Amino acid sequence: MAAPRSTSCPPVPFAILPLNGKRSSLVWTETRKDADRIVALPAKEFQAELETRFGLRLGEVKPLDAPKAFPLGYFVAQSFVAPRMALIGDAAHVIHPIAGQGLNMGLRDVAALAEVIVDAARLGIDPGQADVLERYERWRRFDTMAMGVATNGLNLLFSNKSPLLRSIRDIGLGLVDRLPPLKGAFIRQAAGLTGEVPRLLKGEAL
Repeated sequence: MAAPRSTSCPPVPFAILPLNGKRSSLVWTETRKDADRIVALPAKEFQAELETRFGLRLGEVKPLDAPKAFPLGYFVAQSFVAPRMALIGDAAHVIHPIAGQGLNMGLRDVAALAEVIVDAARLGIDPGQADVLERYERWRRFDTMAMGVATNGLNLLFSNKSPLLRSIRDIGLGLVDRLPPLKGAFIRQAAGLTGEVPRLLKGEAL
């Protein structure tokens, strides 16, 4: 859910990820210079800055932890596998958090790797041998690259100050919202339910 913020603030990705209780995880994207300044603010000044960005429509906002800054980027390991080893989750790929897909991609990695290992074991094949692990890598690399391109594109659209790009973004989002089949396709893609979906993610036993 996009958080409300002052119209005087730059159009940077700023989102709330609900947790249990009355807590939320905050994804707040800034330029490196502004991020360094905000993280270094005293507690009261940081809360004031947060309230400016977030607004008070949901009530009082109170930080529970000191802010931390991490550089953003898109990174994919040269290889997801090595002799008797496979990388999953952030060890294999790092994407922009704007779409909240990092955890989902990691879960798809786990489900795909489990399926590859179980299929090999069922056939009496050593699950750690190269061709078995290479099946996992082929399976997951395409999805990883596609999601990385998509999240980088969303970041460009939502953080760019160009009036033309912002107009294109608003028109595109409006069309998606008004076309249920297109909206459903985006939801299925984000949920990892397109392409070759691991059986575990479909609720099927291995």
